[in-house]
Amino acid sequence: MFKNELALIADAHQCTLYGIADLEGIPTGDLAGFHRGVAFVFQMESWVMDQLSQGPTDAYSVLYKQVNLRIDAMSHEIVRGLERAGCNAFALPASVRSDPENIRGDFQHKTAATRAGLGWVGRNCQLVTKKWGPWVRLGTVLTDAPLTPDRPIEKSLCGKCDQCVATCPASALTGSDWRPGIERDALLDAWACDHYKKTHFNHYHGGHNCGICTQACPHGQKTVKAK
Repeated sequence: MFKNELALIADAHQCTLYGIADLEGIPTGDLAGFHRGVAFVFQMESWVMDQLSQGPTDAYSVLYKQVNLRIDAMSHEIVRGLERAGCNAFALPASVRSDPENIRGDFQHKTAATRAGLGWVGRNCQLVTKKWGPWVRLGTVLTDAPLTPDRPIEKSLCGKCDQCVATCPASALTGSDWRPGIERDALLDAWACDHYKKTHFNHYHGGHNCGICTQACPHGQKTVKAK
């Protein structure tokens, strides 16, 4: 029954891409009791994302904050709905590094998103959706609710494209293909990426934003051409 309520919540927040992930056995520590994830994405404005070929802009900085607020608002409403149904739920923050030493959050949004069938992880180490490419931001609510999961995506659809790898100014992307369970380090040198952002773009959210490899993705670029 909650899937009906989820559809209403998504519609109210103008979210058109969401799904249920099977996370059995994946969360650890305090999150170990959650075996399902409600994953969703919000599209970022195409004209803003298309301006990131040289790095973040003022418009991107504003949009980033605005979409994070939308994600957190929808996440909290999903949590309230699950709790009313007698289930436990935990909303992952839209953009928080709970483990700054290892440059990680409590749980990877991308894991929930791929297992919910929303997209795959590209060579840029970001979620890539068929409709908007990586020009999205992700939200996740973990829960113990007995929800029927959607079909996961378990294969990269990047093909031979390596435009994101070629444009990364930090040379942080390895060019390897993603598959479920692959370690982040096989795709991305997170420390090289982080160092470059803090060195060159520290005035944007303390160096947490870049967007150059995101802008280069053809799956994102097609949203500009469609308009």
